[in-house]
Amino acid sequence: MTARYPTRPFSHIAAFHPELTAFRRDLHAHPELGFEELYTAKRVQQALKVCGVDEIHSDIGKTGVVAVIKGKRCASGKMIGLRADMDALPLQEHNDFAWKSSKPGLMHGCGHDGHTAMLVGAARYLAETRHFDGTAVLIFQPGEEGYAGAQAMIDDGLFERFPVQSVFGMHNWPALPVGSIGLNSGPMMAAADRITIEITGKGGHGAHAYQTVDPVLVAGHIITAVQSIVSRNVKPIDSAVISLCAMQAGDLNAMSVLPGRATLVGTVRTFKADVQALVERRLQDLCLGIAQSMGAIASVNYERMYPATINTPEQAQFAGDVAESLVGVANVVRDLEPSMGAEDFSFMLRVKPGAYMRLGQGAAHGLASCHLHNNRYDFNDEVLPLGAALHASLAEQMMPL
Repeated sequence: MTARYPTRPFSHIAAFHPELTAFRRDLHAHPELGFEELYTAKRVQQALKVCGVDEIHSDIGKTGVVAVIKGKRCASGKMIGLRADMDALPLQEHNDFAWKSSKPGLMHGCGHDGHTAMLVGAARYLAETRHFDGTAVLIFQPGEEGYAGAQAMIDDGLFERFPVQSVFGMHNWPALPVGSIGLNSGPMMAAADRITIEITGKGGHGAHAYQTVDPVLVAGHIITAVQSIVSRNVKPIDSAVISLCAMQAGDLNAMSVLPGRATLVGTVRTFKADVQALVERRLQDLCLGIAQSMGAIASVNYERMYPATINTPEQAQFAGDVAESLVGVANVVRDLEPSMGAEDFSFMLRVKPGAYMRLGQGAAHGLASCHLHNNRYDFNDEVLPLGAALHASLAEQMMPL
């Protein structure tokens, strides 16, 4: 395997690949939700002590951990941030290997166990070699899966305590083959917003519907009309998605009772702030107008949860160059198609320049090619040395001796 990536970091890290694999699988067997990563944080701190990092800081953003590694020289004054997420998903695992989740209803279905292991691998290499002029700050972040753990760490003084000039993160990507790395110089992931539409009508007997204001009927019209917002308001060259994903109204055991209220819940995904504002405004106007026209009342609660993950062009160019030094030009995709999924690394990119990358982990024979958030998913341990080497190479090449 070392022959595929003949660079100093990869060759060095590949020597302790089995140890990284064992560490990753231990994390997989003990998944924890956001801000509950007590076991994970403890294991990370134990591993960092063994690695010989200079400083370990815990409980940042509740359960976050930060390691500091100084280079052979620090004359440059440079400081780089490298980030990995630690939390798991509320998902029942359907795998049957030895390291499957030991906790019913919880699993590492997104590969954060692998991300954490790769950053630990980078920590060991950087602490053992220190072949850079500056300071590497390794950020082990809690609560990525819907808890905004990145923002929690920022609010807890992450970048005041560790004033990095740039920050980098990566995520495994089953759609890319092993040995490939993808990114672009702009939007990588969409903003994720939550919408809650409350419809108030007048309940009554289903046999005498004329005496009611049926909120279920109003909801049906809203569901259909909302799909016109993107197609008739958003420019075709822009991107937006509106999905109403859940509806609650009435009682399934009361077939002849029209309820007085109905609730719709969904998500909006956009890349641009002006498109986001347009969608929010049109949702308000459309829902309120439809409800009023049918004698009902509607309210729209629009929550801006995760901003879009947008790479800084200069840092994206640099990250792409570093990736090429590891896997070659042919294996780096610099114009990777953005995803309408969301990622809370976006909070870090709002306050620091940086880049977010995709690390290929899919294989032609199907191993580790399950989609993310799938109950059969597992991180592909084959890519642990490459991911760790990518983290380490970012530090070395950003802060050369």
